[in-house]
Amino acid sequence: MTKSVDTETMSVQVTLRHSSNHTSIEEYARTAVQSLARVFPGIISCHIILDHQKNDVEKNKLAEITVHVPQNVLVAKDAAAAYEPAVDACVDSLARQLQKHKEKMTQ
Repeated sequence: MTKSVDTETMSVQVTLRHSSNHTSIEEYARTAVQSLARVFPGIISCHIILDHQKNDVEKNKLAEITVHVPQNVLVAKDAAAAYEPAVDACVDSLARQLQKHKEKMTQ
């Protein structure tokens, strides 16, 4: 199930795999990704994939976030016992990647 939301700054698409009707976690992920616009305001779009892995007992919630910026695509993946920590880890990783990308562009 994929839902897409366009804001004034970027397009955010959320895909749920092997689960359904998690509107609270979708909103959490959208809000977390919106914070990346403060690090790098030129983000074009984001695609968030939330997946429930049945083969892993401890870290069965997988989050993957793809961020499209001009001339580059950044990706972060993480697994945790719940979606929130996985999304937070991905956002932290993407914030570092965006900061490095921003520094390279200004040089």
